[in-house]
Amino acid sequence: MTQQPCPVVIAIVDDDHRILRSLEDLLESANYAVRLFSSAAALLESGCVAEVDCLISDIDLPVIDGVELSRVVHAERPALPIILITGRPELLKGLPPTSPSHYRVFKKPFDGQELLTAVSEALQNPRPREPKL
Repeated sequence: MTQQPCPVVIAIVDDDHRILRSLEDLLESANYAVRLFSSAAALLESGCVAEVDCLISDIDLPVIDGVELSRVVHAERPALPIILITGRPELLKGLPPTSPSHYRVFKKPFDGQELLTAVSEALQNPRPREPKL
């Protein structure tokens, strides 16, 4: 019996269920396994941070925002690629120009193919780099 390779698991955190479902459809169409979370706390409480291969998070989240989530996750998983998304570009002003805790930042709306490319690149080279805005 041949063992099937484990699928790459992408965790998505966004408080907008439409965005969650849209990203789920996009990533599943590229054969990624997807885990959805409506808050940073839900992701952290799930215990699945250790099992994901990439994290995509909205920046503008209640209680724990995406930047803080990326710091917390980075402390546990320093090599985990993290992609941040936001519909509020003004939130990017507080973001350091280079951050070890994220790989890319996308402003909503963004091109789905560009996001898939970023995920693929992040998985091939999981070391954090300067974010591209």
